[in-house]
Amino acid sequence: MTAAIHGVDAARVHEVAGLLAPHIRQTPLIPAPSGGFLKLESLQPTGSFKVRGFFAAAHLIGRDQVARGLLTVSAGNAALACAYVARELQVPCRVVMFDTAPALKVNGVRALGADAVLMSRDHLLEWVATRAWERDPEVFIHPFASEAVITGHSSIVPEILADLPDVERVIVPVGGGGLICGIALGFAALKPGVRVVGVQSEGYPLWQRAFAVNGPPSLTPDTIADGTSAPFDPVMFERLGSLVHEWVAVPEATVRRTVASLATDVKVVAEGAGALAYAAMVDGRSSPGTVAILSGGNLDGSRLAELLTE
Repeated sequence: MTAAIHGVDAARVHEVAGLLAPHIRQTPLIPAPSGGFLKLESLQPTGSFKVRGFFAAAHLIGRDQVARGLLTVSAGNAALACAYVARELQVPCRVVMFDTAPALKVNGVRALGADAVLMSRDHLLEWVATRAWERDPEVFIHPFASEAVITGHSSIVPEILADLPDVERVIVPVGGGGLICGIALGFAALKPGVRVVGVQSEGYPLWQRAFAVNGPPSLTPDTIADGTSAPFDPVMFERLGSLVHEWVAVPEATVRRTVASLATDVKVVAEGAGALAYAAMVDGRSSPGTVAILSGGNLDGSRLAELLTE
């Protein structure tokens, strides 16, 4: 796989959006108390944007291959998306997850009929680095580096433009980078000039640090935004460097407060990663033309209670 993703023009973005329409929800764009708007991808069937990319990838793989079953690796939301798509297509599914993944996500994967394989972070990163999936019988869908997954995420852009034609800036939480690459490619095709801002927590500012040292930094995640705990990937490093206009790292305390304020003030449940973009907005980056992607809402009730009482 090369770093470039070719053929993502306006026609392709609309084609993918049409392909996905029967399988996903067109999520609402609502005003944010701080100004700007929130795109509620937390309302997708599995509670995150990930279903867009996994449905797109499964469609492109082909029925004969998909019948072998689906396999992915995930901190949680990609696992849920893969399991959901496999159930919809009536094929087996297995997902490799961090053994620190929230129980809500692990149980959700199993409830969808998939096999959740839990590994320590070191073991899982070794599994990824050695491309161990190539020895497995299922079809592997990379959770963020797959071109089909990334193109699937571009389907968010026509929805934003339909609701807010004058959008000027979009703020996106970043883990592996698939979501923000898809959004950046979508805007480049449909409305060039929209500024794309990537945000992470100071508890794991992987990409901001990577660009500062021009390579993989030595970091261990220490954040409630577990959905952004993906490892460094050299292919994504190149893509992100060419597609993202600005990087922001939000203090972990701000992320925690923002999860609570979304619940109390906006009446929306967001997990840590899902709250990151809004945390960047309340940290002084909102304007009438700004959209923050609320990427996921799979938050355990006990964690929400904890954050509400801090």
